[in-house]
Amino acid sequence: MYQALYRKWRPMSFDDVVSQPHITTTLKNQIKTGKTAHAYLFTGSRGTGKTTCARIFAKAVNCENPHDGEPCLDCKICKAADNGTLADIIEIDAASNSKVDDIRELREGVVYTPEMCKYKVYIIDEVHMLSPGAFNALLKTMEEPPEHVKFILATTEIHKVPATIVSRCQHFDFHRIRTEDIVDRLNFIASQEGFTLENDAAQMIARLSDGGMRDALSLLDQCVAFDDHITLDTVSGASGIAGRDYLFEMIENIADKDAAAALKVVDRLYSMSKDLKVLANELLVQMRNVMLVKTIDNSADLVICLPDELERLKNIAQKLKLDEILRDISVLQECNERFARCTSKRIELEMTLIRLCSDNAEKSTETVQNSAPSADVTGLVKRITTLEERLRNGTPVPRQTAAPQQPKQYDPELQRLSLDNDGPIKEWNDIVGKIKQRSPAIASFLRGSVAFAKQNDLFLIVQSDIYLKKFKASSDASIINDVLLETYGQTFNIKVKSAKKAAPDDAEDPTNQLLGKAKASGIEVEIKK
Repeated sequence: MYQALYRKWRPMSFDDVVSQPHITTTLKNQIKTGKTAHAYLFTGSRGTGKTTCARIFAKAVNCENPHDGEPCLDCKICKAADNGTLADIIEIDAASNSKVDDIRELREGVVYTPEMCKYKVYIIDEVHMLSPGAFNALLKTMEEPPEHVKFILATTEIHKVPATIVSRCQHFDFHRIRTEDIVDRLNFIASQEGFTLENDAAQMIARLSDGGMRDALSLLDQCVAFDDHITLDTVSGASGIAGRDYLFEMIENIADKDAAAALKVVDRLYSMSKDLKVLANELLVQMRNVMLVKTIDNSADLVICLPDELERLKNIAQKLKLDEILRDISVLQECNERFARCTSKRIELEMTLIRLCSDNAEKSTETVQNSAPSADVTGLVKRITTLEERLRNGTPVPRQTAAPQQPKQYDPELQRLSLDNDGPIKEWNDIVGKIKQRSPAIASFLRGSVAFAKQNDLFLIVQSDIYLKKFKASSDASIINDVLLETYGQTFNIKVKSAKKAAPDDAEDPTNQLLGKAKASGIEVEIKK
């Protein structure tokens, strides 16, 4: 039965693993010296060798005749592991075994000693897919496992793995495989399999695989199905990058600011049932290529395209300025993000194309608004330079004070209340009610408070001092002043004190004097000490 190339040519030992010497050397040394850890965490993008290294490690620590940290591949342990019949090496797919009950079964199994091997090794692939409950169930077992148990966790999304799990593992980060290493491996496999692979075809496969050996071998498998003599045309046909004239036609329309022509291409592709989300992503990739061609003189190694497409990209790049290209990439990225929640992908893509084909000033109001502060960049740079010189010379830097806010314009017709200056504000509870409509948090702080006005000062005595420091450091006073302005036609310098800080039975205490004024005016005050 035919076996896929990526399975047939999966590395059997650490020496066969490509582009990960920083990991394979460490693991070999640990096995050779007998200083292996109880738990490992392998992270990295797909197809970089995480699961492969986990299997090799599981064989090597149990091999009957290990050599220099490598499995011998001849003993019954190695042969059983390679055949997938070794019961002591357990592979778990966390995507389909993500529940707490699945991990409980694992915990029940770790107590039993291995059948044939020295260690029972659990390989948990895509571990980030476990539920929070499953992670919690795994935690204690990983922290103090039996001496005969080792864990190897593999994931492509390390940020989804709890820190409590990560901290209990030795963490190895797998790098993307270098293009030249993939090319060498492809050429070796081609020579062993008996088909021919041209060098430029191998280079294209390697670049399309984005650093993943598995993707490269899968694409090579597709190419072999086309022809035993694999050329650049074979790769373009098998990978689907051939016949992409519509992409370059759309990008040329964007460069020419021809929205009508771009929308006609979308209509044609929509009638052919082209996935518009895929189309938007392809546009983004090609716009990235335009950016690279625009900024790098020799960009052929970085751009993923056919040789004849490179010339078209160069012509498009000449029509656009760099800031236009960067903005177009941002607009396409936003479009891709919105696709997940939009009701009509066609309308979303058409709106995006119209933005891309519009003039700079009309392309994105948000972009224009966000770039407005850049007009004062020169003054900002000058100020930073002055501050740096003062710091170098040891000259004290003057403290910058914020410019006073301009008060809101007051409409005299709105004024309904007169203020009894130098006395308690009788309408204060009503004012707190208006403040509550704008900020319930401030109103809660002011509950049960008393206010006194004296010329331009407003004294507040509050029940609690919990929020006091935060209030002084925030802009909450402006919300209070907005309501006072609407009510009395003026704003105040607000000073806040807590009644709990008043000295008990001290008639000279300013806070007690103000509270006495409030009671004398008929305002009920109940301060909870």
